[in-house]
Amino acid sequence: MKIAVPKEIKNHEYRVALTPTGARELTGRGHTVSVQAGAGEGAGFQDGDYQQAGATIEPNVDALWQNAELILKVKEPQPEEVARLTPAHTLFTCLHLAAEKSLTQGLMKSGATCIAYETITDAKGALPLLAPMSTVAGRMAVQAGAHSLEKAQGGSGVCCRACRGWRQGV
Repeated sequence: MKIAVPKEIKNHEYRVALTPTGARELTGRGHTVSVQAGAGEGAGFQDGDYQQAGATIEPNVDALWQNAELILKVKEPQPEEVARLTPAHTLFTCLHLAAEKSLTQGLMKSGATCIAYETITDAKGALPLLAPMSTVAGRMAVQAGAHSLEKAQGGSGVCCRACRGWRQGV
């Protein structure tokens, strides 16, 4: 199978859908893996890391999509990516279709087979692809909340009433 990993183009998205280790696993099983030049940089992976794993680096995004059978992404495709999809493609990514009617319509019009990470279930009905992301989000919630309480972010500068009382000598 010809697998393509494009660079994420959604604003502030730095992840990549496949690590060099994943690329090594796929190429070792006979698949062809093409990674868009620079796709892994935001996640700390260099093009050379992918090349050492057996993947090819494709600088031309149009060629990457045209030559792919399976496209691996992190986030839902942006309009210019939806326009590249054809019936010959299978797209595997987060889709969030309930909130995006135009995305749903565009994917249907493309004729591509689209599989959403958030819909994959295991034998017990659990969502194994969402579980790691939920764990990370839960752990980060405390940091995000504390950041929002900083004075520079418009917060009160204290994290709770108990701290406010302590600061006031109560």
